[in-house]
Amino acid sequence: MSEVKNPPPPGESGRWTRIVTARPRLSLLLALVVTALAVFAGGGVADRMGSGGWEDPDAQSTRAASVLEREFPGSQPNLLLLVQARDGAAAGVDDPAVAAEAERLTVRLAAERGVAGVGSYWRTPSPALRSGDGGQALIAARVTGDEKTATRVLDRLAPRYQGDHGPVRVSLGGQAAVQREVTATIQEDLLRAELIALPVTLVLLVLVFGSAVAALLPLGVGIVAVLGTNAVLRGLTEFTDVSVFAQNLTTALGLGLAIDYALFIVRRFREELAAGRDPARAVGATLRTAGRTVLFSALTVAVSLSAMLFFPMYFLRSFAYAGVAVVLLAAGAALILLPAALVLLGHRVNSLDLRALWRRGRRTAGAPEAGESGRGWARTTALVMRRAPLFAVATTAGLLLLGLPFLGVRFGTVDDRQLPATAASHLVQQQIRDGFPGSPGGGLIVLAEGAAGPEDLTAYRDRLGALPGVVRIDGPVSAGPGSPYAYFSVAADGEAVGPGAQDLVGEVRKVDAPFETSVTGQAAVLVDAQDAIAEELPAALALVVLATLLLVFLLTGSVLIPVQAILLNALSLTAMFGAVVWVFQEGNLSGLLSFTSTGDIETTLPVLMFCIAFGLSMDYGVFLISRIKEEYDRTGDHEGAVSAGLARTGGLITAAAVILAVVMVAIGTSRVTNTKMLGLGIALAVLMDAMVVRSLLVPAVMKLTGKATWWAPGPLRRMHARFGLSEGEPAAPGPGPQTGPEAGRDPGPDPGAGSGAGSGGAERIPAGAR
Repeated sequence: MSEVKNPPPPGESGRWTRIVTARPRLSLLLALVVTALAVFAGGGVADRMGSGGWEDPDAQSTRAASVLEREFPGSQPNLLLLVQARDGAAAGVDDPAVAAEAERLTVRLAAERGVAGVGSYWRTPSPALRSGDGGQALIAARVTGDEKTATRVLDRLAPRYQGDHGPVRVSLGGQAAVQREVTATIQEDLLRAELIALPVTLVLLVLVFGSAVAALLPLGVGIVAVLGTNAVLRGLTEFTDVSVFAQNLTTALGLGLAIDYALFIVRRFREELAAGRDPARAVGATLRTAGRTVLFSALTVAVSLSAMLFFPMYFLRSFAYAGVAVVLLAAGAALILLPAALVLLGHRVNSLDLRALWRRGRRTAGAPEAGESGRGWARTTALVMRRAPLFAVATTAGLLLLGLPFLGVRFGTVDDRQLPATAASHLVQQQIRDGFPGSPGGGLIVLAEGAAGPEDLTAYRDRLGALPGVVRIDGPVSAGPGSPYAYFSVAADGEAVGPGAQDLVGEVRKVDAPFETSVTGQAAVLVDAQDAIAEELPAALALVVLATLLLVFLLTGSVLIPVQAILLNALSLTAMFGAVVWVFQEGNLSGLLSFTSTGDIETTLPVLMFCIAFGLSMDYGVFLISRIKEEYDRTGDHEGAVSAGLARTGGLITAAAVILAVVMVAIGTSRVTNTKMLGLGIALAVLMDAMVVRSLLVPAVMKLTGKATWWAPGPLRRMHARFGLSEGEPAAPGPGPQTGPEAGRDPGPDPGAGSGAGSGGAERIPAGAR
């Protein structure tokens, strides 16, 4: 292969095409250097990430927790040592030998760096710190600092304290231990998911493209996007908190969207080669058509993901950081590096056609050519449009029915039950839930600030005790003479974050006091998080809706298609939300999927899943609508354009969706329930969108709306004529018979043909599809 010396002239290719194709070897070399730097820059990013981020940093509960950590470290223990009396201790934890060893451990823990507020059952014989059968008791402490600091402290402490110590056996639990184990589990699961997704994806790409060379191109784009995003996240950790969960999205979208974009660009490049263009001009035509669609698709997905920046929780904001970065990097690689590679490869993009033998066998036996699959899509679309009212009503009703379980959603917070049943910290927390009265380390804490006498504090305590649902109050505990701070511990009836505890948060905040009060604890954090989401949700939805309306209008010039896109995309998500509640909240299939149901859904997950799934739905919607628009501009035949658009892209969209679903299912093999829910839920949404909404609902609705689909008022038509972009361009005849080494080469099968897409130019669409 030789360097391209004469790029296409300006009339044939725009400035961007000339830039990316003039020096393809240099472009690829620079990309290799940048990718190598990204590997170095992104190294160790997981070690700098946190495993929390579900709380609102500006909420009352968060501010109160900060004061309590400073003034009363022992009020919010995040490390619990479960001390179990071994055989031979007849009196259980009250045995003198057990008590002596427990006191020794308490003193030793209090002397550790990074640990404060150490207390135990043996120092303050609180019933809440002793199990009902007397065989276990707790040592509670606060590991200071943020999550990353706490993890490092626990890495140092765990080997020293876990295991047998004379007459006792010690296990580690508490929030800090759970977060440490969640972080380690996610890192292990992510590596396993990548080892699953990469080879399976490569096999599927070979099946779709036929050519092993073409199949490797999307993987290369995806690897660049993933490594580049890791470097971006590593840089962000210097300035803000980033959740470790965001790495899962980096892998999933980096591979999935890179494959989507590369599929459409390589397919269009092959069409242009088949039409007789030389490789450089084929790349130019590809960038002006499929390249524009990829750009619009990336913008719509990035806008959807950026909506999470409205929310204050760094868990959600981390997904916006990772998502926007990986989408833009995937699109950038697809629009810069991939064209350079295609210019160099030329017709060799069809090399190593692993389906050639199978295809020859089919042809010898009189089997239909690859274009027959496009005709299959055309026939299916014709059937749907003949029965458009039936398909529209039945499909809509079915999707709404699948979403009904979401009406019973209950929101909760993350706890140890995210981990597998065999996880050490989960076992400890389960024993505490089952065997200890109240909620050790999990109740409400009321912080009192300001000058208050003992009589005022006692009267306030009595008013708290009179509230329904309060089973125990401890305190007040003062920070010392002259201190303006004191606190009360309030145990609620039922689970620490159950509906009763959440209701109690509001009731406690209504109680009058002659001093300033603020409420924290797991239930208070959950209530404040829900309030923060409810407050910011309208603005986030407005951004997604308005940006989608604008971008799709600029692509199509229609005022109806953007509205259809939003409604149909939202409808495609109903099955995902219904399945999330039916499976993960209600516990159906919990044995098969190996998770522990908590009876609720973590508050931020529906927001996260909506932003990701809506963006991916728009991704496929833009690819389909842009091709339909191209056909409509060329022929003026509305129904023929719908049929031809689906014939050319239906199989390709389905193949892309299946590959992305494979990546998401690989993420869904995680042992952490939230990650499992995210991966499997998004996989279901993607498949429903590609196989039901795009295949059945879109053609039915476009048949019902007819040519009105493309209507826009005069001022908007003029705006689109000036600023709008679309994929379509007039089909240019080939430059005539080729000579030289490329002459007579078979351009290879269309990458969508094997999966149901059309196989090339307009002449391959059957007459009935026009």
